[in-house]
Amino acid sequence: MTTLEFFSLMVSTAALLGWVSRRWLRLPLTIGTMLLTVIASLGLVAVSHFHPELKTWARVLVGTINFENLILHGMLSVLLFAGAFLLDLEALHKEKLTVTLLAVGGTILSTLATAALVYWAFPLVGLRPSWLHCLFFGALISPTDPIAVLEMLKRVGVPRNIQAQLAGESLFNDGVGAVIFLALLDASRGTAPSVPHFLGMLLLEAGGGLALGIAMAWMTSQLMRLTNAYVVEILLTISLATGSYAMADHWHLSAPLTAVAAGLALRRFNLSYPHESIAHESIDTFWEVIDEVQNAVLFVLLGFEILAIPFSRIPVEAGVVAILTVSVVRLAVVSLIITLLRALQPRHQSSIRILSWGGLRGGLSLALALSVPQGEGRTWILVATYSVVLFSIVIQGGSMDVVLKRLLRRQPAE
Repeated sequence: MTTLEFFSLMVSTAALLGWVSRRWLRLPLTIGTMLLTVIASLGLVAVSHFHPELKTWARVLVGTINFENLILHGMLSVLLFAGAFLLDLEALHKEKLTVTLLAVGGTILSTLATAALVYWAFPLVGLRPSWLHCLFFGALISPTDPIAVLEMLKRVGVPRNIQAQLAGESLFNDGVGAVIFLALLDASRGTAPSVPHFLGMLLLEAGGGLALGIAMAWMTSQLMRLTNAYVVEILLTISLATGSYAMADHWHLSAPLTAVAAGLALRRFNLSYPHESIAHESIDTFWEVIDEVQNAVLFVLLGFEILAIPFSRIPVEAGVVAILTVSVVRLAVVSLIITLLRALQPRHQSSIRILSWGGLRGGLSLALALSVPQGEGRTWILVATYSVVLFSIVIQGGSMDVVLKRLLRRQPAE
């Protein structure tokens, strides 16, 4: 299958399932498309018992997708930039301490706690993982996915301050999680970094990525101010989103944080110019459409990925344990951080339950899982990750409306 044929198949599938989701099921676009894709994939698996060649064709098709390149080195640049560029800067500034603690401290705590719990719990289902594989799983599953979170926030009426907390955390913690994951990859190859070396690498990659994004955004904003053509301005923003991400990748900086910094900084720089200088509305509309379309295609890809994952009894049971573990750790870490914030700032407004239940996982976690080296532990990591992602997007994301209405009926913030 050619690249054009594959792209056409994914977009057509997303369009058809999106139409069914909105027309008949009345579900949000991303949740509906992923749920219907999973159902279609399971249908293919069932039919393949009678027609084995169908299963072979489907697995070959899905096997052609390099999720690491497609998501980490492709779609993520535009998706993160769009999410950051469309974010409420004023609300984010007010919640900067909360976002920092959740994105940095929360990700590190969650990685360690998740690894410890799965190491202890998995033997109960007949699986004895190594510490390194448990840490791999903790690192890749701890960052909340910005793509899934930002889509959910647009759909549900979350209070403005909590929107900033959830969105800000999800946009920044993937950079922290990626650095931890890459350090573990080095450890698996026999070059385990020391704690000072790891902290230095985190500071260099994260700080360098942020600085690069801000610098590129400033230059792009200057060029946008000097032209009077919204099409050229849109092209400049696309160039910023993809170009800064590619440069960070090439220089081994945190590319996700570069994209986030570029989006936030460009919005901040552009707002200092009058509307006559920059076509704000046209640019916003463009990035909103791009964000929605890419989200739909991404979740179709995630749904079809079920065909390529080797499910069996023990890994599936491990997946159920992983769902429980990740949910418990998320609640515990959020509770700890928000309790600390309330001790430091008695008037701090937040909601432990909304932040915990709204911490969705998505394509980033699955892409990292697919980057785990081949070996005995890779199968359970893939199955557990996919189980958590599916539960997170379909169950947590799908029920957020109900959860939020019940919580806000009692009080706007805990």
